[in-house]
Amino acid sequence: MSRLFAIVSIAVVLVLASCSSESGSAEGDAAPEAGAPARDGDTVDVHYIGTLDDGEQFDSSYERGAPLTLTLGTGGVIPGFEHAVRGLGVGERVTVRIEPAEAYGERDESRVVEVPYAPSQGDVAVGDIVTLNTGEQAEVLEVRSETVVLDANHPLAGQALTFEIEVVSITRG
Repeated sequence: MSRLFAIVSIAVVLVLASCSSESGSAEGDAAPEAGAPARDGDTVDVHYIGTLDDGEQFDSSYERGAPLTLTLGTGGVIPGFEHAVRGLGVGERVTVRIEPAEAYGERDESRVVEVPYAPSQGDVAVGDIVTLNTGEQAEVLEVRSETVVLDANHPLAGQALTFEIEVVSITRG
């Protein structure tokens, strides 16, 4: 009886060992080893707080109650943010200041334009955000009798951004 128990125990151990070595090994869903850095192709969940140089907070994933999910190397976020996340492991935190060139770019005054406008096109007011024919958004800066002045720069263009970033999870790509 004890010999049968030993054989069954060995078989169970072998089956469990086989299962644990196979689980998570499929490409695309394997969690990296503890401390393994995020790399291009990985899907990374991060929490972050974004502030301007004057300390004003402009964004926070914590306040939304859900981390941001990004795939490194795809350009889905501003370049400086992606560079800051690349190389971090789960649980790591970093604070990084990103210059405009690696964020939303410098302000471009050529993106402030005056366009024809007639009241029959609908009501617009200073501060409104409108969608252009190109799909881009622009802020209404001024409404005149026959024209409106629009600013198609990103609202954060020309500003350095500081992010406190925490890596929540990494899924290998």
